[in-house]
Amino acid sequence: MNTTKERILDVSLELFSQRGYSAVSIRDICKSVGIKESSVYYHFENKQNIFDVLLDRFSEIAKGMMAQLENGLTEGQNSFSDGINTVSNCFFEQYLMNDFCNRVMRIMFIEQFNNENVRKLYQHWLMDEPLNFQSKIFSVLMSIGIIPNCCSEYLAVKYYAPIYFYAQKWLFNGELTEESKEAFRIDAYKHIQMFFGEVGGYNG
Repeated sequence: MNTTKERILDVSLELFSQRGYSAVSIRDICKSVGIKESSVYYHFENKQNIFDVLLDRFSEIAKGMMAQLENGLTEGQNSFSDGINTVSNCFFEQYLMNDFCNRVMRIMFIEQFNNENVRKLYQHWLMDEPLNFQSKIFSVLMSIGIIPNCCSEYLAVKYYAPIYFYAQKWLFNGELTEESKEAFRIDAYKHIQMFFGEVGGYNG
């Protein structure tokens, strides 16, 4: 059901992701939704409350995605490469290219320069959590002999840095389109294949 509260959130998400949180006013939101300013305060205390709800929803999705990733390499996979593809698909399709998550990430990227809490959230979900997960995976792969022993933290950065770069190039720079998604997939999966071709254990 597209309630007024949800429409306020949807419109706010769109406007924040285009202009940044700081550049959007309650008046802007109300004009786009087609309601009086007083109507907003029936659902939200203020603009910050709207922003907080969006960030909380994003964090819940991100937590669920990370839980999926934890199981991605071990549940029902026929091979190591199947597991890598499953994990990559989850992270790419359900997170970086998910319409809601992508818009919130855009907002966080803009607002990290103005808001310390947003900066920490951006770093946590776009850098720290992916790197910690990947480091853990590389440690497991080394322990079972799939890849040679090395510094798992270094491998995590070497693996993730190009993916983060391609995400910035294709997914957070301009409108998110099917063409930009496909361009990201091509570059990201090519990198993954080359990366594991170098360290061992991946056949495409």
